[in-house]
Amino acid sequence: MGHQFHSTILREYDIRGIIDETLSADDARAIGRTFGSMLREAGGSRVAVGYDGRISSPMLEEALVEGLTASGCDAIRIGLSATPMLYYAEASAEDVHGGIQITGSHNPPNYNGFKMVMQGRPFFGKDILALGERAAAGQLLDGAGSTEEREVLGEYVARMLTALDGTDASRLEGLRIGWDAGNGSAGPALEQLAALLPGEHHLLFTEVDGHFPNHHPDPTVEANLEDLRRLVAEKNLDFGVAFDGDGDRIGAIDGQGRVIWGDQLLMIYAEDVLSRHQGATVIADVKASRALFDHVAAHGGTPLMWKTGHSLIKSKMKETGSPLAGEMSGHVFFADEYYGFDDALYAGVRLIAATARLGKSVTDLRSAMPDMANTPEMRFQVDEARKFAAIDEIAARIAASDAVADTTDGVRVSNADGWWLLRASNTQDVLVARAESDSDEGLERLVAQIDEQLELSGLERGESVGH
Repeated sequence: MGHQFHSTILREYDIRGIIDETLSADDARAIGRTFGSMLREAGGSRVAVGYDGRISSPMLEEALVEGLTASGCDAIRIGLSATPMLYYAEASAEDVHGGIQITGSHNPPNYNGFKMVMQGRPFFGKDILALGERAAAGQLLDGAGSTEEREVLGEYVARMLTALDGTDASRLEGLRIGWDAGNGSAGPALEQLAALLPGEHHLLFTEVDGHFPNHHPDPTVEANLEDLRRLVAEKNLDFGVAFDGDGDRIGAIDGQGRVIWGDQLLMIYAEDVLSRHQGATVIADVKASRALFDHVAAHGGTPLMWKTGHSLIKSKMKETGSPLAGEMSGHVFFADEYYGFDDALYAGVRLIAATARLGKSVTDLRSAMPDMANTPEMRFQVDEARKFAAIDEIAARIAASDAVADTTDGVRVSNADGWWLLRASNTQDVLVARAESDSDEGLERLVAQIDEQLELSGLERGESVGH
């Protein structure tokens, strides 16, 4: 007999749903059994398994492991962990052929899900659809795999510290930094890491708590950075770093309490990386500022605009040999001296290394960035069946006009005022809009162009909805 998943949980980049409504232990067991069957057919047999701090995670982990071992795969259990720690367990060990992290990322506490890698590459898109089809058809292998527990935390933290190799120790000693783990699963690793880092470190909310009692763990929402901002101001710290619920996305503020958005962080990282890798390709998603692409070019790099989505960006990095990539959402990927996956803890240490190597404070680096007028990311509900069709219509109208557009992911139109973007979300029934200009007046004109295109397709920008 096959297993049918709820229609909403198989997504572009991962599997995610609401516990006891759209996602259950039976689903976790079926994911393990099917993923294990696919891995064995691909020549692998050993899977690292980790889980975040959500209340439902241990229950899902138990069922997932049952499914993996029933397929004949061995499960290597690394326990409570940040998502990048699971990626590390898969990437750094020769005896591991795949990995599954149980995590609801930054979704509300009643959500949970699975992020997967197979043989060193992200498992997403067509892979996830194939998993759903195979589970439904009952095309599964039988076996009796083993389970073992593996301690990864100490080794993972030691690997983080190598990011500081070759930096001037005298520049590191005086640094004073605030950190906010948001009660997410990065907390234990952060505590170990901060104890070993040079400088002075002030930590918030490192206790793992799946209810997220202090604030929601999404560092791309400015309100969630208030505690960190207060800490930096009260202690007069150099800068602050925040993580999402599973530690794969970074947020930051400078010493003056200004947010350093994902594309602005990438400007700092790019300046550092390009000083050692002239001409290298630096990738950012279509929501990133023009200032970033200009900055990469000005420092001798090759800027590349690519599709939003951590799995899509990782794949493009492998294809182009890029040492660095990032997204507005705070996913940052270092293949320069690292494995190319998104790791917010490692990105935090790389920010320390960059400020030391560049000989400039994070606040000075932030102050040097051009002041752009931006909209926030505007997300509004559009019927699932309509969202991609609407973008196609808009693209066709723009192509027939004399406007300049990039259609890598949605439609990004550039003109004298700046640029605007409309794209369909891969994970929700929403359209995403964003615009950027040198002036407030220019921004108003750009937003009016977005509204005009939506209206021509019978849509309007409604109330903004969350991730």
